[in-house]
Amino acid sequence: MKLKKIFLTALLLPGTLFAADAPQIISLWPNGAPGFEARKDIPEEAASYWVKNINNPTLTVFLPPKEKANGAAVIICPGGGFRELVYNSEGVEPAKYFNQLGIAAFVLKYRLFRETNSVYTIENPHEDGVRAMRYVRSHAAEFGIDTNRVGMVGYSAGGEVVSLTSFGATDGLTNAPDAIDRADAHPNFIAEIYPGGAGIPETLPKNAPPAFLLVADDDNHTETVLKLFTLYRAAKIPVEVHVFTKGGHGFNQGQRSKLKTIKDWPQRLTDWMGDNNILDPDIPAASAK
Repeated sequence: MKLKKIFLTALLLPGTLFAADAPQIISLWPNGAPGFEARKDIPEEAASYWVKNINNPTLTVFLPPKEKANGAAVIICPGGGFRELVYNSEGVEPAKYFNQLGIAAFVLKYRLFRETNSVYTIENPHEDGVRAMRYVRSHAAEFGIDTNRVGMVGYSAGGEVVSLTSFGATDGLTNAPDAIDRADAHPNFIAEIYPGGAGIPETLPKNAPPAFLLVADDDNHTETVLKLFTLYRAAKIPVEVHVFTKGGHGFNQGQRSKLKTIKDWPQRLTDWMGDNNILDPDIPAASAK
C-alpha cells in the first residue's frame, strides 16, 4: 500500500520530482538590459529550431557530469543572422557535446538587431557577449570553473558575437557598482564556425585569444575565415584553420551531413582543445593571463 501511494504521488507531481533535470537559466541583467529595462518581460518566440524576440538576454547552464568535469568552460553563441537564434542545433547540441568532454557550457541568448521591427543595434549583442563572459568568470567558483580556461564558441552570426567580444575592450570596469562588471571579459580561447565578418578589426589586439576557425570552401563566409587567419598570422598569435572542400553554410555539429569531413568536424575541435591544454585541469591554458 505504501509503494502504491508513492507511485500515485509520482504521477500527480512530475514537476516536483523532475524539475532538477531542467537546465538553469540565468538573466544577464535581472532588472533588464541597460537602457531596455522595460522590455525585460516581453516573451520570446520559439519554433522547432529557432528562438526570436529576445529582450531579456540569458545564459542556459549545461554542466558536465561531476566525474568528467575538468574545470574548462565555454559560452556558446548560436547563429541565425541576427534575425533568429538556431538554438537547438547550434546551442543545446554543442553544449551536450562539450559536457561529454568535461566542459561546462553556457548557451547565450543574445539580442537580435536584424529581426523585423528590432529596436536593437549590433552593439547590443556585443554587450550581451561581454556581460556573459563577465558573469561566467565572476561565478567561476559556483560552477567549478578555472578562470584561466573560459572560452567562447560561435556559429555564423554567433561567431560575430565572439569576434565583437574577443577583439574589443574586455578589461573589468574597476569602479562599477555591479561586481559582475568588474570581472575580466577576455576569453582564454575562441572557436568560430563559419563566422560572419562583423567585429574583425584591421589588426588584432596583442591579447587576442588563441583561435580555432572552421568553414567550407563553398560557403560565402570563407573569406572571413581567411581574413582572420591572415590577421592571426601577422600578429603571431596561435591559430588553427580548417577549410573543407564542401559543406555549405549552417551544417551545425555535422551529424546530419552526408559528408565524412563535415560529420566528423567536432573531433578536429576536440583535438585542438586537447593539444592546447584546455581539457587538462593540471596545465594552464596557453592564453592564461
